[in-house]
Amino acid sequence: RKDGTFAIYDSRDLYDLRIANRSIASFADYVGFSLPSKAAKLQRLIDTHTFNRCRETVRLVARTDDGVEQTYNLTESRNHSFVVDCIVIRNCSEYMHLDNSACNLASINLLAFLDEEENRFDVEGFQHAVELFFTAQEILVGNADYPTEAIAENSRRFRQLGLGYANLGALLMALGLPYDSDAGRAWAGALTAILTGHAYAISARTAARMGPFAGYTENQEHMLRVLRMHRDELKHIDADLVPVELLEAARADWDDAVVWGETFGVRNSQSSVIAPTGTIGLLLDCDTTGLEPDLGLCKMKKLVGGGTMTIVNQTVPRALRRLGYDQTQVGDIVAYIDEQKTILGAPHLAADHVPVFACSMGDNPIHYNGHIRMMGAIQPFISGALSKTVNMPEEASVEDVEQLHIDAWKLGIKAVAIYRDNCKVAQPLSMAKKEIKPDELVAAVEAAVEAAPAQVVERIVEKVVMQPIRKKLPRNRRSRTFEFRVADCKGFVTVGEYDDGRPGELFLRVSKQGSTLAGIMDAFAISVSHGLQYGVPLKAFIEAFTNMRFEPAGMTDDADIRFASSLVDYIFRRLAVDYLPLDERMELGILSVGERHNPTLPGIEEATTETSAGLDVGTSPPSYNTTGADLDPVTTTAPTAAVTARPTNRDAPYCMQCGVQMIRAGSCHACPSCGTTSGCS
Repeated sequence: RKDGTFAIYDSRDLYDLRIANRSIASFADYVGFSLPSKAAKLQRLIDTHTFNRCRETVRLVARTDDGVEQTYNLTESRNHSFVVDCIVIRNCSEYMHLDNSACNLASINLLAFLDEEENRFDVEGFQHAVELFFTAQEILVGNADYPTEAIAENSRRFRQLGLGYANLGALLMALGLPYDSDAGRAWAGALTAILTGHAYAISARTAARMGPFAGYTENQEHMLRVLRMHRDELKHIDADLVPVELLEAARADWDDAVVWGETFGVRNSQSSVIAPTGTIGLLLDCDTTGLEPDLGLCKMKKLVGGGTMTIVNQTVPRALRRLGYDQTQVGDIVAYIDEQKTILGAPHLAADHVPVFACSMGDNPIHYNGHIRMMGAIQPFISGALSKTVNMPEEASVEDVEQLHIDAWKLGIKAVAIYRDNCKVAQPLSMAKKEIKPDELVAAVEAAVEAAPAQVVERIVEKVVMQPIRKKLPRNRRSRTFEFRVADCKGFVTVGEYDDGRPGELFLRVSKQGSTLAGIMDAFAISVSHGLQYGVPLKAFIEAFTNMRFEPAGMTDDADIRFASSLVDYIFRRLAVDYLPLDERMELGILSVGERHNPTLPGIEEATTETSAGLDVGTSPPSYNTTGADLDPVTTTAPTAAVTARPTNRDAPYCMQCGVQMIRAGSCHACPSCGTTSGCS
């Protein structure tokens, strides 16, 4: 406070946009919130509070159009959706229903229903799983939260569901069927027909008890026509290539769906999609995701934190046993794959069995037309669309891509996405590490030198390139850990030290493990650790990151640093107090609370000069007699040494009244000229 006393106020979360006093009512009138709950809360605030008068000096000077820029691959971290032309959409291709609608997804692991001992697919178990999942999804429609009222209304009115499956590629491999084969496509079509047909049969039975979806009446003719079209597509499945019980189950399910649908309608306007299952596929222990084949029998995956991991297909032994190989032969083939990263040339393997183990990439690839043909076999039995990648080789031409899209259109596929191998600078999955042998590197350098002009070669030889050297911490090192809290965010910082006490690594743990904030701060700590080990001074980091402003910010539980404008501001102020000498901290304006209240530190005498503004400023250095040869200090009554902190005002705003740069006063700023504050009393 201005009278010199201190006070601590409880503070709510701070945000970049601050609206106060009468401006709150203006915000409600001109902007407001789309969610009714938030709009009601805002209105209660307006109705129950009396607002103070405030100086309203901010006005819009100009607004210009920056033009339109095409943007792709949009993501939004919280709701995984974004707004285009006032329509909230997802960036997944499997859902193609009404605008402003939602669809909850679920996927079933197909391989779990293949009984290896009895050599049969458990149709009854699969149908039971479909019924269980579809009923649960239907219940969720009325109990889910939606981002907007329009999405909520359309979702409850049409009750779209997206049941699907995963591990199709592994299932076909376990059956001993090539992915790109008529038998593989017949199996995929029959299984998909059971999935959607049984789901619609359950939907019709639910409608008999609960009534059809609200929009059914005006869409009854078209809805029933779609069901009949799905059923009619069963005649295109080759009955000689699939078990009899599989095709009979599909026909029975679709007959039930049509008959019950014509009588009672259906509860859901959509029942199935095929999602990529990139995340839940890992939880389901799938070798393949969605309707994809395996990318490769041995895959190299780049890790976010650096390094790689090898992912090995676990279905190969099962497929080999299905094809008639004994245990010894299976062991030899698996060992060969593990060593050579390919099945080509494996011992005991028959040539006609090689296509069974074909993958999207590698030296035994599935032709991209095989991907399209599989999608064409599945699409007639799916309500929505298929989210699938069609892998093309690196040498694929523009004409090849064009023809692929034409073929997909002819097959009636709703969505297709292609990926040409090595079309990006880096890709997370690959078939092998790219290694350059030393002799190949030497040969390439020698060839480049011979081809270059002589004078350029001379320059290259004479040029010395300096590279930083990383000094890693010893295996056993000391560290210190401290707990902190900034506003409502709690965390821990661990600092690893060299033998001489210098910090060399930083570990940060904030929020919940796995959250976005925790991941970002972990990556930030890794970056700082690398910088410290490559010789970047700690002071350079402190100068760069102190006074940064973003949420969370506010009061801390640290007795030395009571307020922080961000997490990194607090962390580096704490590191400065712990590791920087006093003179460097005084230069940066970073002092503990005790040091600020007791400027006369041990061994240092204080010198002050009164000014008209009443501010403490540092004294001038002692005067020297410049007329003589001996530079003896002139005797004065002032102390011989004085050190005062020079507050850093780089982040301080300018006064709105007089234009003078303000100085920090606790958590706010005050003008040294006219006394105006930035909002604190």
